Amino acid sequence: MKPADAVPALFLQFALLSMLAFGGANSVVPEMHRQAVEVRHWMTDRDFAALFAIAQAAPGPNFMISTLVGWKAAGILGAVVATFAMAAPSCLFAYAVAKVWDRHRTAVWRIALAAGLAPVTVGLVASSAWLLSRGADSDARLAIITVATGLSAYVSKLNPLWFLAVAGALGFAGFV
Repeated sequence: MKPADAVPALFLQFALLSMLAFGGANSVVPEMHRQAVEVRHWMTDRDFAALFAIAQAAPGPNFMISTLVGWKAAGILGAVVATFAMAAPSCLFAYAVAKVWDRHRTAVWRIALAAGLAPVTVGLVASSAWLLSRGADSDARLAIITVATGLSAYVSKLNPLWFLAVAGALGFAGFV
């Protein structure tokens, strides 16, 4: 697929994902990956994992991965279109829903909906972590780093930048 042909597909894909991204863009990373790697073949598993790492390390919103996927698929225009499509529909929808949400603070349906969305969001984010680790862990050493980082982040209150620094040092030392 030529980069120019990817632009409409990027818009449709990210506009749809925008409406499904409960809990942020990380909750739709598995579908983003499926479309970009398996369906459209814009990149490899490893490319996607690297772009996700860059997006998470860079300052800014957590949907920066959509910008990088758009860039990889169709250059600068793809980056702009993917970013706009990931942000605009959900922003407009959130604005409309916020008006209704505030009006019905004590409604049974609102309380039930909020309670039901929390575990779904956690499950979607967990599936993102699993999918990304599969793409990044191409050998046992990398899998050990992933598991050690996950466990350390879970049990400690360390800033995540420390984990990035340790990973960088391991890479510099030739461990990975």
